[in-house]
Amino acid sequence: MKLDQYLKWMGWVSTGGEAKQRIQMGEVEVNGSVETRRGRQLSAGDRVVLAGEESVVSEEKAIGP
Repeated sequence: MKLDQYLKWMGWVSTGGEAKQRIQMGEVEVNGSVETRRGRQLSAGDRVVLAGEESVVSEEKAIGP
């Protein structure tokens, strides 16, 4: 799953445009580093953080949709 899709799936953003903006502004971290690529493909075990909320990507979400 791509980073922008994951943020929407988690309910952390309500639209793709909001996801794009927050990613480009450097508000999202993946595995402890700021990530500015909204199309970043996430892998199982990746840690995603936005505004103090943290989630670990499951195998199911790493594969699809």
